[in-house]
Parts: sequence; structure tokens; C-alpha cells
Amino acid sequence: MQLSLALLQKYSKPGPRYTSYPTAPYFSESFGEKEWLEELRATQGSGRDLSLYVHIPFCDTLCWYCGCNMVATRNYNRATEYLGYLFKEIDAVAAQTNPARQAKQLHWGGGTPTYLHPDDIRRLFAHIASRFPISDDAEKSCEIDPRELSREHVMALKESGINRVSLGVQDLDDTVQKAVNRIQPESLIREVYGWMREADFDSVNVDLMVGLPHQTVEGFSVTLDKIIAINPDRLAVFNYAHVPWMKKHQVLIKEEALPDLATRLALQMLIMEKLTAAGYVYIGMDHYAKPDDEIVLAQKNKTLYRNFQGYTTHKDCDLYAFGASSISQTEDVFVQNHKDLKRYQALVAEGRLPIERGLRVAAEDKLRRDAITRIMCDLELDKAAFGRQWNIDFDAYFADALAELQAMAGDGLVEMSAGRISVTSLGRIFLRNIAMPFDAYLKKKAEDRPMFSKTL
Repeated sequence: MQLSLALLQKYSKPGPRYTSYPTAPYFSESFGEKEWLEELRATQGSGRDLSLYVHIPFCDTLCWYCGCNMVATRNYNRATEYLGYLFKEIDAVAAQTNPARQAKQLHWGGGTPTYLHPDDIRRLFAHIASRFPISDDAEKSCEIDPRELSREHVMALKESGINRVSLGVQDLDDTVQKAVNRIQPESLIREVYGWMREADFDSVNVDLMVGLPHQTVEGFSVTLDKIIAINPDRLAVFNYAHVPWMKKHQVLIKEEALPDLATRLALQMLIMEKLTAAGYVYIGMDHYAKPDDEIVLAQKNKTLYRNFQGYTTHKDCDLYAFGASSISQTEDVFVQNHKDLKRYQALVAEGRLPIERGLRVAAEDKLRRDAITRIMCDLELDKAAFGRQWNIDFDAYFADALAELQAMAGDGLVEMSAGRISVTSLGRIFLRNIAMPFDAYLKKKAEDRPMFSKTL
């Protein structure tokens, strides 16, 4: 595999992460609470299971790289107040839900879910479980910030039934941590990781980030070696997206301190080489897992899926999401809650569902969503089978996409045959680029397209 600077320059351009299609910037405020209520009521006999997401937007301090919808505060009363509204929203959706439907997946994200005190962690889980039947074999996961975390937090998660945790590390280098305002010594990371293992969660994952200020190949190599040594079950190594026009606080990061393209190239090679040599399988889109992990097996079996929680093994679920900015999804509809915390709470207080915008997916969108999903999850697309499934002549329908992919084949990102498109090992780094030719919305004129972060 040969990843060159020229290749990185060529393909490092704005593009979606495809946690949905159509992507969230195309949601419309003309699709709101009324339409979502109609969809909820119409889909209760679908036979689909549920995936539940809860957004806790609070953090103690602001990490300058953060792209999440979050609120930095040390006033815990804000979290207590928020939980009251969150419970009310959960009740409102549960009242519309067929009680026979089981939750197969539960995920808490943020912000920092473990910003909540241990008793409130228990209280939140108990409230959800009292409103939605949670399957005995459900995947129940939570994102964790090691700062301000206590052993009591860990036990509260375990007692609540959480079985998968993701630990936010980003980088162990002191200089990098200071440059992004996230100070967490290696000793703290090791202590917290030890608590996770002692609690015997089914899976302990670690999140890292590349492209941060002052990162070097030498420094990040040390971080990788230390993380490999503690032996997490999965790793996500995200690329930092510097989008200060979208996230104003990112102006606190000095652009001149960000790694140049040559360093980013070397970092990508370093990550792939070290993690694959350590026995991890590269799923694609920054994700690595051990060979016996369910996400690896799902990719082999072509049952892997992608939604707002990233890669998931729970494809046939409706996603009900709670909290400010969270996004819900059925087969035909996407809706997003208000991002502004005051507006979210005001609507819930009025007894309303706090929907800001949404979208009903057209037949054309479903077809293209399936093509993009197959590329990003299966790493290949059987053109004949796809054509039969959707009743199209694949080559004629996607003639423009195939022309773009042919050029990518020349760069070694995909292999093209009469019947199949296959992503190469090199191409896994460029999955967003490989999916983009199937995206009809990107073909709109420039002024009608939203600005995405760069793919690399």
C-alpha cells in the first residue's frame, strides 16, 4: 500500500461523514413536531426494534477541539434541571410507542454523560428502563471523560447495566493536551482504564484524535504504543476537523500549530501500521477492532450498518433520540431536536416534542443511501445484486459516479470489475471520498451546498 503526499492533497477536501443520507445540513424546518408525531404513530406496527440515544450536553471544561453540541459549566443545577426536561421528553415519546417493542441498543453521548453524579446516572437509566423494555442482550454503551470521574461513577454505570464504555483519551502528550485545554495525565488514564477492567464491562474502547496542534509522528507513536499496551477492545482514531466558522471556540487553537499535510500523511501511515501490526482490524472511517469483535464479524457477514452513533450491528432499528440536538430516525424520516438548550427546555415544558427540523426520505434517497452504506460498511458493492434489489441498470443509473470511481481506481483506492466495486486497503483511509460520487446533493451548485469538514 502506498499513501503519497500527492494523494492526500488530491483527496483532502470537504465531505460528509455519512452518519445519515441525506446528511443533516439538508434537514428542513418545514418538517417538525407535527410530522414526527405522525411518523411515530404510523410506525408502531413496523416490527422494528428500537435503538435509544440520550444526549447529555454538559462538560466541566471546554476542550478547544470539540465539535459536539455541548455546554461547559460547573453549575450542576443546570444538569439537574435538564434531567427533568429529559425525563418529560422520554415520557412523551414512550406514550406514543408500542410497549411490545424492545430496545436492542442504548447509547449515552455528549458532552460528557459522566458529568452526571452517580445517583443521577442510576436515576436516568432507571427512568429509561421503566418506559422502554430493554432486551436482555441489548448493547448499552456510554462515552466517558476520565477527568472528574470517580470509581463511584464506574460502579453506577455497571449497576445500571451499561456493558460497553468508550474512554476519551485523544493524546497522551502533555504539550498537545495543553494546546487543546484537555489536561489528563497518563497516570489518570491508566487508573480509570483499570477501573473499567475491574468492573468487567463487555467492551472497553479508547478514542484518540490526530491532527491536533503540536502532534508529531514521534510523539503520537509513543501514545499509540502506550494505548496498545493497555489493550482496549476497540479504538477510534478520529481526524480533528478544524472548522472555526462552525465552532467558534476553535479559534483558540493556533492554526500554525496544526500538523502540516506531510505530517498528517505520516500519522495516517503510523496509525495503520501500528494498529494492524498489533492485531486490530481496520473497519474503515477511523475505527479499529479486535478480530473477534462483533463489529468485525458484522462487516464480514455484511450486516454492519452506519447511523448517528457511527458503526453499529443494529441495522433494523428505529432510533429514538432524546436531549438537545439529538437526531432520531425511522426508515423514512430523520428529525433533530433543537440545539439551543433554552429553546429545547421551553418546548418540553409546554408539553411539546422539541423538534427543530427534519426530512422525509425520498425513494431516490433510499437507493443512494443503500449504495453509500454498502461502500462504507461492506467495503464493496455487488452491482448486479444491487441493480436487482432496486430494479435499476446499475451502470446506466450511476454512470457519473462510475466515471469518478474509475479515476479513483487509477489511484489505487478501489478495484473495478464488470460486476463489483471493491475498496482496497489504501481506500479504507478515503472511504468518505469513495462514497461521495453516489451523493446527489453534492452535485448541487456550490452556493446550495453546506460546508463540511475535510475528509482527511
